[in-house]
Amino acid sequence: MSQDEYHKALPGHADFVVPKADKAYKPLNGRRPIPMPEEEPAAPAVDPVAEPLAEPVADPGPVDVWDRRVAGGLAFLRRRLAGAYQVDEFGFDPELSDSVFHPMLRVLYRDWFRTEVFGVGNVPDTGGGLIVGNHSGTLALDALMLTTALRDQHPGERHLRLLGADLVFRMPVLSELARKVGATVACNPDAERLMSDGELVGVFPEGFKGIGKRYTERYKLQRFGRGGFVSAALRTGTPIVPVAIVGAEEIYPILADLKPLARLLGIPYFPVTPTFPLLGPLGLVPLPSKWLIEFCEPIPTAHLTEYADDPMVVYNLADQVRETIQATLHTLLEKRPDPFGR
Repeated sequence: MSQDEYHKALPGHADFVVPKADKAYKPLNGRRPIPMPEEEPAAPAVDPVAEPLAEPVADPGPVDVWDRRVAGGLAFLRRRLAGAYQVDEFGFDPELSDSVFHPMLRVLYRDWFRTEVFGVGNVPDTGGGLIVGNHSGTLALDALMLTTALRDQHPGERHLRLLGADLVFRMPVLSELARKVGATVACNPDAERLMSDGELVGVFPEGFKGIGKRYTERYKLQRFGRGGFVSAALRTGTPIVPVAIVGAEEIYPILADLKPLARLLGIPYFPVTPTFPLLGPLGLVPLPSKWLIEFCEPIPTAHLTEYADDPMVVYNLADQVRETIQATLHTLLEKRPDPFGR
């Protein structure tokens, strides 16, 4: 019997198969083997006809809204401290206005006054324009709500550059804040420059006579002055957009005006309302009246630029704007029978 025949005769030998090594080993000093690093598996063959499979995108998971807000706030502070922001020649700071002032005003505009806006499409999408509105409410909150309406409701999210009285810019803190949100002194040269640069300019021709009138005279327009706003629009050929605001008359109803105290403080009027000065600082909280704002059809002026110094043309246009606003106020008051309703 040969050796091969002997091994085949051993029990179980015929069924025994030598296992293959899963890993290749290299002897160390001729004794103990150590595992070798695994080789990269061969890439599967790519069928040139088949469409390539899209790589799976890892799911980043839900993003916490507060994380985004904190990160945005820190980035904002870093830019402010580094001075990496822009301010125009009038002191307007768009970033500060959009990031700080408008979010605070939006709470009053949307939740407290429940403002509804009509005819915002009458405001130009681009280019200059003069927005002329009625003025009321003891404090100039109607001007601030008008800026919020244009920023939130207009398709172009346009900024409104307000024209303010000299008194506003003589007060230390208020003057700086007014400049930051885009306001400037109510004078024709500044208004013309802004409109020539394609800005929307907001003016309230009633001035202090409008915001300081008593509650018994609510929604009755006061005199519009000499129509200087019309001259500015004529010289630049920009359209005039009348706007009627209902709701501001009820936030601080003026029952009386303490003129001696107003003269002592150097202010146009000292109002007495149902809550002020009886409740002290708490009386400064505006009453939650329902607001309606309507932008009327624009009045073109491009064909009247040569009549900018004609007093009859200026007076007639100013009277047309005033009558348009007054008629629109009556219409809005019919839509809002309850001053404090929804």
